[in-house]
Amino acid sequence: MAAWVRLVDATLTGPQFAVLTAVNAYPGVEQGSLASSVALDRSTMASIVRRLEDRRLITRETPAEDGRKRLLFLTDEGVATLRDADRRARELDVLLMKGYDADRQTDLLRELTALSEHWESLVDD
Repeated sequence: MAAWVRLVDATLTGPQFAVLTAVNAYPGVEQGSLASSVALDRSTMASIVRRLEDRRLITRETPAEDGRKRLLFLTDEGVATLRDADRRARELDVLLMKGYDADRQTDLLRELTALSEHWESLVDD
């Protein structure tokens, strides 16, 4: 966490970064369905989206055909913030993996992904 704050972004949290990344990949995604894809419960997702909207990094739009839905889009500032944070996060990845050869990096990432998927499966609804 300290490395993220120091080297990536002091105000953008990991979950906020995940939401920005997902909205960038799927512009117009529905807020409720995005929550599960970034491993957040709906109330946490709503709080994160509200903070990102307050910072003018995303906008929420309500489609005319369903007033209950909220569709998410990055603002120009959101795109710029994500681009900068992503570049810095990739630089942090390099620092974190320093000393591991390419094969070991692949193995380690595979193991961490499997562990993460296992942990997520423990709380799946």
